[in-house]
Amino acid sequence: MERAQLLSLTQAELAGFLRDLDPAPFRAKQVGQWLARGASIEEMTNLPAALRARLAERAVANPVSIRERFCSKIDDTQKLLYELPDGNLIEGVVMRYHYGDTLCLSTQVGCRMGCRFCASTLNGRVRDLTAGEMLGQVVAVDRMLASDGRKVHNIVLMGSGEPLDNYENTMKFLRLVNSPERTNISLRNVSLSTCGLTPQMRAFAKEGLPVTLSISLHAPNDAVRKRLLPVANAYSMEDVLSAAREYVDATGRRVIFEYALVKGVNCELRHADELAQRLRGLRCHVNLIPLNAVRERDLHPPTRADVEAFLRRLEARRISATVRREMGADIEGACGQLRRRVLEQRREP
Repeated sequence: MERAQLLSLTQAELAGFLRDLDPAPFRAKQVGQWLARGASIEEMTNLPAALRARLAERAVANPVSIRERFCSKIDDTQKLLYELPDGNLIEGVVMRYHYGDTLCLSTQVGCRMGCRFCASTLNGRVRDLTAGEMLGQVVAVDRMLASDGRKVHNIVLMGSGEPLDNYENTMKFLRLVNSPERTNISLRNVSLSTCGLTPQMRAFAKEGLPVTLSISLHAPNDAVRKRLLPVANAYSMEDVLSAAREYVDATGRRVIFEYALVKGVNCELRHADELAQRLRGLRCHVNLIPLNAVRERDLHPPTRADVEAFLRRLEARRISATVRREMGADIEGACGQLRRRVLEQRREP
């Protein structure tokens, strides 16, 4: 029998699950407090031993375990390799800023979106993560950081996977991570990144969740975008921008456009001019990302001068923009690289 993931349950669902094992009404509160601390069932010492034994037969507290940790010698970034109950691997990144720690979180094992500059998609999507497997990453990192008096302050759903391709589990995760009975992280501290699944973007705008929406744009027009993102063949840039405007109108929050600068593809000044024209009047910010090269792809990063010129041109056109700070470069900080290397090592004789 497959064991239930307690971190996938809301507090009401947890109470219902426990009622069959122990009728005491306070058990759900006790277990919920332990779950928020990242404890295993065996560590829930204020539960009767018999209850812990029955619970361990039927459930797992946190389905995510940190298998390996890599610490950058350049900055305080840490790359994490997690293992799931079925043996699948996912990864995450903890980035330390002056305002607190940010966790880059995965939503799927692999990805099927096919973005040409991303290592996560090279082996396709294996499966979706449950809400508990997403929350489990946060809880595991909180426990890891606790010895230093730190905890996760911000979350970016920008690890492996397309969050809106795993819509229901992602929505449940957002409500769980915000729950006072769990990690109680403000949704204003959460960013969700999508490659532009416009039907789901429009549905997300109606959820009433004050999350920052980050959109992988990476191009000023459809022709260039189709070279980099297969999803552009299904949803035009105008459709993506229309859905972005709906999100701004519904939430009152600006959207972030992620723009990976690729040499010879999308980083000339004429591209900056066209991008500025397309974004004029939209409450947004452009996050410029010098390409992190993936050896399996024939794409190359721009020069530093190209990046600075592109940024200055956007600013001259009154478009808010910054260049993303590179972190964890010495520990394969970009999403998908670490997992792919470990999988390749597994296949070696």
